[in-house]
Amino acid sequence: MYENTFPHKRYKLTLEFLQKHIHPSEKILDLGVANPFSKIMANEGYIVNNTDGEDLDFNQSALQKSNYDVLTAFEIFEHLLNPFTVLQNVACNKLIISVPLRLWFSPAYKSKTDMWDRHYHEFEDWQLDWLLEKTGWVIKDRKKWTNPSKKLGIRPFLRKITPRYYIIYAERI
Repeated sequence: MYENTFPHKRYKLTLEFLQKHIHPSEKILDLGVANPFSKIMANEGYIVNNTDGEDLDFNQSALQKSNYDVLTAFEIFEHLLNPFTVLQNVACNKLIISVPLRLWFSPAYKSKTDMWDRHYHEFEDWQLDWLLEKTGWVIKDRKKWTNPSKKLGIRPFLRKITPRYYIIYAERI
């Protein structure tokens, strides 16, 4: 259905996962500034508001507003120093989070030109699961997928068979 309509495989798989668990009538707070995927959600009929780019390690006031039903965080938690506190301050009872998984054959991402574009955490699946459990969330569904490249070599082969992204749907206990 979505073949060749999304610029990235992860957008297609993320949207399918979102549609499986969240009804378009539920209001979404999407962590991070407006982005291509928040526009895809809006085009699919979801009511989406984004945070304003504030540093969520220090300012979590947007999370404490009660005018949203679902929190989404797509490739955001790896940039935070303190995702534990963010998860504690969420004012809704549903969330969908996706993260890039830590790859044993590739170091954590760190931009050489942008000090904010860095991965402080690159999670293993059990680490994100534990973080959610410790902050009062129950994982109801999860999925992993690969991110292969069309290059030749050992790393591209490993990317073809090793899951790179992990997405979960959780509800507050």
